[in-house]
Formats: sequence, C-alpha cells, structure tokens
Amino acid sequence: MTERTPRHGLDAMGIGTDADIIWNLETAQLVEHAVRRGEGKLAKDGPLVVTTGKHTGRSAKDKFIVRDAATEDSVWWGKVNKEMSPAHFAALKADFLAALADRDTLFVQDLHGGSQAEHRVNVRVINELAWHNLFIRTMLVRPPAGDLAGFVPEYTIVDLPSFRADPERHGCRSETVIAVSFTEKLILIGGTAYAGEMKKSVFGLLNYLLPQDGIMPMHCSANIGADGDTAVFFGLSGTGKTTLSADASRTLIGDDEHGWSDTAVFNFEGGCYAKMINLSAEAEPEIFATTKRFGTVLENVVMDEESRALDLADNSLAENSRGAYPIDFIPNTSERNLGPVPRNIIFLTADAFGVMPPIAKLTPDQAMYHFLSGYTAKVAGTEIGVTEPEATFSTCFGAAFMPRHPAVYGNLLKERIAKGGVDCWLVNTGWSGGRATDPGIKRMPIRVTRALLNAALDGSLAQAEFRRDPNFGFMVPIAVPGVDGAILDPRAAWANKADYDATAGRLVDQFVENFAQFADHVDAGVREAAPKVTA
Repeated sequence: MTERTPRHGLDAMGIGTDADIIWNLETAQLVEHAVRRGEGKLAKDGPLVVTTGKHTGRSAKDKFIVRDAATEDSVWWGKVNKEMSPAHFAALKADFLAALADRDTLFVQDLHGGSQAEHRVNVRVINELAWHNLFIRTMLVRPPAGDLAGFVPEYTIVDLPSFRADPERHGCRSETVIAVSFTEKLILIGGTAYAGEMKKSVFGLLNYLLPQDGIMPMHCSANIGADGDTAVFFGLSGTGKTTLSADASRTLIGDDEHGWSDTAVFNFEGGCYAKMINLSAEAEPEIFATTKRFGTVLENVVMDEESRALDLADNSLAENSRGAYPIDFIPNTSERNLGPVPRNIIFLTADAFGVMPPIAKLTPDQAMYHFLSGYTAKVAGTEIGVTEPEATFSTCFGAAFMPRHPAVYGNLLKERIAKGGVDCWLVNTGWSGGRATDPGIKRMPIRVTRALLNAALDGSLAQAEFRRDPNFGFMVPIAVPGVDGAILDPRAAWANKADYDATAGRLVDQFVENFAQFADHVDAGVREAAPKVTA
C-alpha cells in the first residue's frame, strides 16, 4: 500500500479479481511496464510508440447508451445515440466482471474529468494494457498524489481490448462494444485497442451531466491572450483546432474539450491528442517538439526498427496517427488549466468546395445556426470511396459525443454569447479559388489564417470595411493589413465564376437540407440566419 492506493478499492465497487492491481502509477513506471510487456517500443528521442491494430479510430457504430427511466426523455435517441436495453447491459457487465476476474494484471488510474473543481467528475479507469493506462493518465486531469488515498470514483470505465462482445447476448452490432450506463455510472469498452474511446467516453459523460447545471460543454480548443482575452475554437477533425490554439503568443488552456461556466472556460483534460500525419517542425513547431519527448504516446506512427527514427509522413498504419502528451509539453500553457469566459468564438471549417471566405463575422443568430450545422468537408483521397469533396455536418461540432438534443447545447451557447457580448467568427482553413480536387488548387496557407485570426483577436479586424456575403449573409472583410485582398473574396479567386455560383448553390442547398431537423427547435432569428442562394 502507498499513498497512491485508494482506500476505496475495486472490492468496494463489487469487482472481485485475483489480478495484481497496479494503482496510479506515474509515467515512467507505466512506460517500463508497456515496454517490458511488449505493448510498445521507445523511439530514439523518447516517446512510446504503439499500434492499435485494425481500429485506428473510434468505432462510432458500436457505441450504445442504456435506455432506461433516467435516459428515456433526456437522451436524443437516433443514429448517433443508439440504445441498449438494461437486460443486455446487465449481461455485458456480468461478462466484463468475469473477464476482470480472469486477468493476471490490471492497471488502474483515479482521475478527474474537468479542471474547475466545482464542476469536475471523479473517474476511475481500469485497463488490461499498461499503455492504455498511460494514455488516459496523460489525457485526463491528474489529482495530487496526496488526494489519491481518499479518492472515491463517481464513474468507472473498464477498457478490455481483448474482450469480444456477442451481438445476440449483448444487444450490440459486432465484437466491438462501447456501452454507457448513466444509471450505473459505468462505461464498458471492449474489442478495440484505440485508446481515444476512453477519452471521448469521458467527454460524452460530461456533455450529459453539465448542461443540467447550466454549464456549456464544448468540443473546442481554447487559449488566452496577453490581456486576458479567452478565445474558443470549435472545429471538427482536420480543421486546425489543435494547430491554431497552439500559438506561441497566447496561453493554451486546452486543445479539444472544455466547459463554459459563469466564471471560466475550463479544460476537461490534462493532455492533448494531436494528429501526427505529415506533422512538421516548420508549420507546427510546438506540437512537433512533443514527438521528441519522453512521456508522449504515439499511436500508429511508423518507426524504423533499427534507428528508431519516426516517419510522420508514412500513413501505412493509419491516416489518423495520433500523439498524446501532457498539456505542459506545449510552451506557455495555463497553470490552472482554465481561463476567463471567452471574448471571441471561432468556428473552423475546412471547406473543400472553395466557397467559404477565409474569415467572416457572425451575428449571434448566425453563430447558433453554424454551431448547430457543424460544417466541414471531407477531401477526396482521405477516406475510401470519397472521390469528390463531400460536405459533413456534425451538430455542435461534435455530434458523436452529444447525448442530449442539439438544441440544449445550441441554446446554452446563444445565451452565453448574448450574456458576454462575445464576438463570433467563421474561419475557413480549407481551399480557395476552386474545389480541393481541381488542378493547382492549394489549401489556405496557415500563415494567412493566423494573420486573420490575430486581427480578429486583437480587435483590429473590427475596424475593417466589410461586405455581406450574398449566399451566407455573414460579413466578410474587404481588406486586412498583411493579407492579399484576392484571398478574401472566394468568388473572385475562381477563374470560372459561373462554376463558383453553381458550387455555392449546391452547398447552400445542403446547409438548408441539413438544418431542417432543427427548424422546430430554434427561434425565428436563427431560422432567418440560414444561407440563401442569390438569383
């Protein structure tokens, strides 16, 4: 027994096992276990390199929420939030407990979901893999060692990649399962070695709990300027959320998941989880530096077996190669993992159609419209079967993690924007002058995006002259110091204006079609913020 061994053990939770239970190890000890057990290898500069097998991303179709009296009317049931019966969950839980009883070794971490003390949740995570235990310790908020003996979990995650679910017995779809019971305060993950399932399970948990207390949960990154101005960046994967928030001139709060309370924007996590594919020291120096640090966990990054050198451009293991690292590996991070309520909100999109301007100013109604829309675009070649740009709408920029109806989150956001007088911006980090698949069309240079963001965040962009976008109705600057004016008008950048108009029209139609599902849940002002094709 040590100060890291809690008095409230697994037996107090009804979990019986003869396994060697290893409690709350620190990073170096967990790395030693992972290497000794053959779970991963050290790269030449120190990070632990692991592979996740066939699951290199989340198994969204294999996630279920138990439908019972507590969740019947509080969960937004449908394609995203799929139901599991209490009976099927009981069978799954029994089989998980039997599997735990059969293990030789279990690794356990006691952690917090949330950095603001009055709004955090105590989470206990039980793993069969040492590197999974290291991952979740890196990603969540780590209590001081002196607090661990008295730690009492409110929610528990059991993650067993070797477990194989039975669809008939467990009411699931395949051998892979992620099952959430808000009533039993238990999350069971089996049949996948992708560690991100644990991280997103905690996010989903907080997204369910916090709105009850008027706290806005957000799939976003956040940072603070020198004068204490907090900026929040919403965006789906690939839009630049992590990259743009890791700005050396601003203090990082976090890169992915936050809450917005009456007094703060607070990080749900204590680590970052960044894409590694094609990462470069030139474009993203702060994140690139983490690939040369002991304590970073690299998933599905290709490594030379002899030299142990990394090849971040090699996607043969996964396009979604990832790195998990403590947030303080990024220079200039918030010591308290939180900051003041926001002054600016940025919605990021990677528009592969070349229609969206690089930056636009939104009204509160437009902000809610685009928040509920959650638009970005898939680019040809990044997914099987995608040969042309494809619009993607993910409600609240994170539909997969939102258990409640989107209007709950949308109304919370609109209320907080109005209460705080927050400025809202739409930023396109995608393509301009044509579609991403058109010859010679390149993605928006990151230096241009940073220049426009800096102008928005320091207040100078407010002094610019604006024009109203004829399709989307938001305000677009005509000129910004240091930025080529030709970039600011996407239609002018297209050689074929008629082709631009036709492409814009099709995108507007997709926005309108997608938003129809929310029309009855928002007020007239938000409905009127919808884009309209010009004649």
